Formats: sequence, structure tokens, C-alpha cells
Amino acid sequence: MTNNIDLILESQKKYFRSGATLSVESRVELLQKLYDTIKEKKQEIAIALAQDLGKSEFESFMCETGMVLSEITYMIKNTAKLAAKQKAATPLAQFPSTSYRMAVPYGNVLVMSPWNYPFLLALDPVVDAVAAGNTVVLKPSAYSPATTEIVRTVIEAVFPAEHVAVVTGGRKENQDLLTKKFDMVFFTGSQKVGKEVLRHTAEHLTPTVLELGGKCPCIVDKTANISLAAKRIVFGKFLNCGQTCVAPDYILCDKTIKYELIGAIQKQLRLQYGVLPIENPSYGKMINEKHYERVAKLIDPDKVAFGGYGKRDQLQIAPTLMDHVTWDDPIMQEEIFGPVLPVLDYEEFEDIFGILADKPKPLALYLFTEDKTHIDAVNERLSYGGGCINDTVIHLATTEMGFGGVGESGMGSYHGKAGFEAFSHIKSIVEKKTWLDLPMRYQPTKFVYEKLLEKFLK
Repeated sequence: MTNNIDLILESQKKYFRSGATLSVESRVELLQKLYDTIKEKKQEIAIALAQDLGKSEFESFMCETGMVLSEITYMIKNTAKLAAKQKAATPLAQFPSTSYRMAVPYGNVLVMSPWNYPFLLALDPVVDAVAAGNTVVLKPSAYSPATTEIVRTVIEAVFPAEHVAVVTGGRKENQDLLTKKFDMVFFTGSQKVGKEVLRHTAEHLTPTVLELGGKCPCIVDKTANISLAAKRIVFGKFLNCGQTCVAPDYILCDKTIKYELIGAIQKQLRLQYGVLPIENPSYGKMINEKHYERVAKLIDPDKVAFGGYGKRDQLQIAPTLMDHVTWDDPIMQEEIFGPVLPVLDYEEFEDIFGILADKPKPLALYLFTEDKTHIDAVNERLSYGGGCINDTVIHLATTEMGFGGVGESGMGSYHGKAGFEAFSHIKSIVEKKTWLDLPMRYQPTKFVYEKLLEKFLK
């Protein structure tokens, strides 16, 4: 496929204007073909993810391929309903008429996806965009070349380039794409690049969804089931070697249970990954040397409670637990995005609100507790994209709830219905009847009309 961005965009604009993407039946047929193609190439997808990130076949299906298939299944079942007119109540003052909302596609959309979940985060928004009736230019990350190639193979097997096209490359191609006028842009990645995307889309006042990240706190209070909390924290933190935007970035726990929790986490690390995690064939790797070096430098050897070592030639850092961490340590100054978990503590539960009040709003927050008042207080008083009570990460693995950030962690959401609506403009339409025309809104006004309006508009 050519990377001539101008030609691709022009052909997609022409294709969209022809109305070719609007048939609901055609959308569903293409989604079914996409589903079948992904199923057929499941093994090739797993091989590509292993090459890029060292993911096991099980993890590849659980966290990437299977989730894309689930999103497609939802859209196949629900696109007709989501695209249909949604009737709305009509005020008496507008009698006689009917009112309805109607989801219509934005048109030509750009999807920019990251390297950490290179299949899931490329295909999921494409599924939503196609279901909503758009054309798509997909720009995957240059850091995951094997997966980019299988993504391109899948897309080209299903869609003509004028409907969905994959543009490969690095920063130059990213910059070129951002100078073009799209009808909507969907970006997943870092806050730094997200700001750059938003600066460009502001030039054309283009609707933009940003799925970013941040330092996601994991709060553990003294009522928590410690052994289960440790098990679930280890799962969520070290999945994909910590290269997950919603991974627990750090633990903030009650000081009275800190060492019990650290002991339980150490036990779970050995149970889930073995005494030598780097020798575990199911344990992945960092995406490249740059990220390996960045994460390795965040580890303070004097504060390591587990792990703390790596193999540069394999781009692997062992699951690492750090204790005696302060808010001034380098590891607390940036999103870790790697397999290192620092532990901090608090004196009283009320303290967490002051601690987190001035921190950037995270994409996710996790709370382990058996105290209902603590659950209510965290949900009501802290702002974050989404999260879990007594678990980690799994809140994004559903088509029944939207997933997205707030503030510094992003804007907009997707998955399921939220995904369809993210790629749609919801028109509000009043369809007025012609068999009656009430005179009260026209000049010249009369006293009786004023009284009627007061009744209608009270």
C-alpha cells in the first residue's frame, strides 16, 4: 500500500461522499469478514506480538485478539440499533411534530495507535469507526513492526483502501497526518504526544478523542483482603511487563498493613512468575532499548524489595518491588510504564484525599477495601477515568461500559455503545407536521398568545 497520504485521504473523502459507508447491512458484513479474518490469522497475530513484546500466546489472546473479537461481536449485534433513529419527547409548544436523535458518521477519521497493545489498540477503534459508518486512516506505532505488518495484512484482506487504509512509518508520517484535515481524530498514547495532537487538531477545530495515561494509584486500606489484593495487584501490574496504561503505577497503603502486603506481593510474584521470572517463557520484554534504559534508571537498588535486575540483551527487567519510596524519588516523577512497583504508605485513610488532590487525574484508580464508606468516599471525592474496587485492570475488558480518561489522562471514551458514539455526531432533529400551523410565534403578537406561551414554557 502506498503511503501517499494525500492520495489516500482524497480517495477516502470521495468514497465517503458517495454514501458507500452508510448502509448498515454493509457495515455488518464487513465486520463479520473482519471477525473471520482475525480468527483465521490468530496464530500469526500471536507470533507477531511475541516478536514485538514477548507476549505468550495465552496473553496475546486474552488481552488483544480476544478483546478485538469481543468488540466486533458487540458491533455486529448492535450496529443496526445504534444507527437507528432514537425517538425523543416533543414539548407541547412544538405541536404537531416528532423529535428524534440520529447518529451519523463524522466522515474521514484518523486513528493513531500505540505500541504497547499494538493489535488491540489499533483494531478496537477501527471497529467502532467502521460500525459508525466512517472511513479510516490507521497509523500504527513504528515501535511494533511485526504487529503493524499483521494489522496491515488483516485490514487489506477486508477493506478497500478507500474505506480503511494503514499508513506506516514514524514521526515524519505522524506529523504529515496531523497537518491534514480529518473529520475526527482518535489518539492513544502518551500525554506528551497527546498535547501535540490536540494542538494540531485545534487548528481545524477537529473533534478529538485522547486516550492517554498517567500514574494510576492503587490504594489498599487496613480492611482489605491482603492475600487476594496481592494476587490481583501482581496480575494487573506485571501484565505486558507493566507496559499498560491502566497498570497500577504505585501502591498507597495503610502503614499498619504495609509489610504484610509487601510479603504477600513477594509471595505472589514467586507463584505467578517463578523464582527466576526472566527464565519464565510467559514473561515478556520491554519494547526497545530506549524504554529498557529509562525504566532501569528508575530503580533504586537500595530500595528494592524484590527483583531489581534485568538482562539488557533480552530487553527484560524482572518484576521489581520497591519499599521506602518517597514522593520525591525519581520513580514518582513520571509514569513508570514498566515492571516496577513502588510502595508508599499513609497514616489515616482521610490522608489520601490530600495526597492525591493535587496530583494529575489518573486514567485508572484501584481501591482494595471491605469498608463501604471508603468506597463511597473515593468514588465521590477523587477524579479519575475509571477503575476497580478489589481488582485491577478488568474494568476496560467490557463492551458494556465506556473506557476513557479525564483531565490529564484524556478526553472522550470508547468500547461498545460509547465507541460507536465516539465516532458519531448525534443529530437532534424536529420533524414538523404541515397539517396544522399554530400562529402564536408569529408577529404581530397578541395578549392571548403570551398567556399560552407562559403555559407551554413554564
